[in-house]
Amino acid sequence: MSDTINFNNTEIAFGTRTKKELLRAKFLFGMLEYGWLTRMAKPLLNIAFKSRLPIDPIIKKTIFSQFCGGESLMECKTKIDALYNGGEIMSILDYSVEGAENETSFDQTLETLLKICEFSEFQKQVPFLVFKPSGLGSLELFEKVSNGSPLDDIEMEKWNKVRNRFEMICESVAKTENLKIMVDAEESWCHTAIDGLTEEMMVKYNTQRTVVFTTVQLYLSKKIDYLRKLKALGEQNRIKIGVKLVRGAYMEKERDRALEHGYESPVCEDKSSTDQNFNNGGNYVLENLDVFDLFLGTHNELSCLQLVKKLKERNISNSDERIWFGQLYGMSDNISYNLAERGYNVAKYVPFGPVRDVMPYLIRRAEENSSVGSQSSREMELIKKELLRRKNSQ
Repeated sequence: MSDTINFNNTEIAFGTRTKKELLRAKFLFGMLEYGWLTRMAKPLLNIAFKSRLPIDPIIKKTIFSQFCGGESLMECKTKIDALYNGGEIMSILDYSVEGAENETSFDQTLETLLKICEFSEFQKQVPFLVFKPSGLGSLELFEKVSNGSPLDDIEMEKWNKVRNRFEMICESVAKTENLKIMVDAEESWCHTAIDGLTEEMMVKYNTQRTVVFTTVQLYLSKKIDYLRKLKALGEQNRIKIGVKLVRGAYMEKERDRALEHGYESPVCEDKSSTDQNFNNGGNYVLENLDVFDLFLGTHNELSCLQLVKKLKERNISNSDERIWFGQLYGMSDNISYNLAERGYNVAKYVPFGPVRDVMPYLIRRAEENSSVGSQSSREMELIKKELLRRKNSQ
């Protein structure tokens, strides 16, 4: 077997996909290449939902089915089993209901996360849980705490509830034998508060094993400094530090806000400097694996190949439990399946939730796809290649 991983191997990438599924994916990624269509989708869907048009079944059979595991945990079970049985790919169950905005909805999200924990504890194909901090507390509150602004009595009570929610889900995961939990990313102006809570949970629960993972967005130019801070935290407290490295998803919003408020943009100036920052982050974590566990969350083939190369150079086993690769469900199967086939640890983010509640998440994913452009084009290229290979092999 060659040492080089071939991300163009579509036979491995789409081995579990039927022709019908490939044709549906081809249609969807074809639509995503038209940015104007994605921009129109948001207001049109809002109108359709408000008018109570029966469009849920159409959405469920198309974009929802491509990018989501199901509406409930039991619906997800079929897909997470298929991922595992089809290529030993693990799953991260991601409750993707966005827009929680009051204490009741924050408590409901926590309740769902605790149910996911209970469900996942005995599912060997689900090693990670994940949550967005904005599901457990308001972004306005995270921003205020990050700024060091004084909180009134009501806000302080709410902040204590946020801390308790963080504590409850992290403690539940820590009590299991193997489950781990990722704290997902938000906008940079909320990071100080979120990082503070996450570090608190790491110090408390990462003493025996790596339970809590933080997310580091490396399209923010100064995040290498934060990795150094995390290393010091790990050494001082004799704990393991779990880090999920991503490029990031709020680039335009970050730049617009910096311009509006008159401060220097925290975002790397261009794609090449973002790529360099991301690769530097990965290298730094690899150099310090005595402190870190690494989850590389990326759809960038070159970044994955670079990590594979570095692991070989350092004589680190493909299946080393400290190293994970991750992609989103329904995308980059050429990366996920070809890495898993070589014995690397791979996990797919599997979003789930009621169709209407998950739509904001799906639209955001569509917007990211169409703005990057090249991602949809790459998916189309691979799907066409596989369809042609199957036709020629008949």
